[in-house]
Amino acid sequence: MSAPPRSPHTVPAPKPPAARRPVAVALKYELGTQSLPRIVATGKGTVAEQILELAFANGVKVREDADLVEVLSAIELDSDIPVEAIAAVAEILAHVYRANGTVIPPARTDDDSDGEDAP
Repeated sequence: MSAPPRSPHTVPAPKPPAARRPVAVALKYELGTQSLPRIVATGKGTVAEQILELAFANGVKVREDADLVEVLSAIELDSDIPVEAIAAVAEILAHVYRANGTVIPPARTDDDSDGEDAP
């Protein structure tokens, strides 16, 4: 028995897409301060895996957001997050604080005064 004849137009099966290298960004934020969250670690591949392992080992909440990590991973270490990322990061922080049972005090503005001048 012979093998079926091969067509001269046979195309090899496509290779599966290569797995994307993991990317991780770690932020630090002090609740109650007026500063923006800061980027304290970034990494790709093995370094990203180590960042995630440290986070999990220390009970740090992790959130997956490919678009946000793309923006934040391009920012220099120990820098505030960029203005474009504030809304997305605020949403993530709110989720983390809810998960931890932390109450976020409302932000005070000049409009919050009760009409009395402070001494």
